[in-house]
Amino acid sequence: MRIVLDSNVLLVAIGRRSGYRPVWQAFLNSKYQLIISEPIVREYEEVLYEHSAPGAAEIVMEIIAESPDIIYKPIYYSWNVIASDPDDNKFFDAAVAGDADYLVTNDGHFRDVLSIDFPRINIISADDFLKILSSLL
Repeated sequence: MRIVLDSNVLLVAIGRRSGYRPVWQAFLNSKYQLIISEPIVREYEEVLYEHSAPGAAEIVMEIIAESPDIIYKPIYYSWNVIASDPDDNKFFDAAVAGDADYLVTNDGHFRDVLSIDFPRINIISADDFLKILSSLL
């Protein structure tokens, strides 16, 4: 399974006591492949350094840099489908470029995408992704 993980989900998934920890643990256990692009890496770093515990950002970014389950996709085309928050387009673009099964986010701005027919991306919440992961175990 190939997914794009919005930074808001990554941030809550890395906490050891978080209810979303299984999302991160499933990645560590090679249950899915994570599609990223250079703009996504930059946002991950920024969000983790700003909002996570001291030292956590370095550990997470090192894991991402070395994981065999990372699919790095350069973005050659921007679809510009999220008008309410254009900065979120990087996640949609990576999902299209990487042929993602799911884009996992808790960000309401992605509702903009529901009105388009093409390209079609399955956008799901972190809770829905947890249900998918639990069915794999």
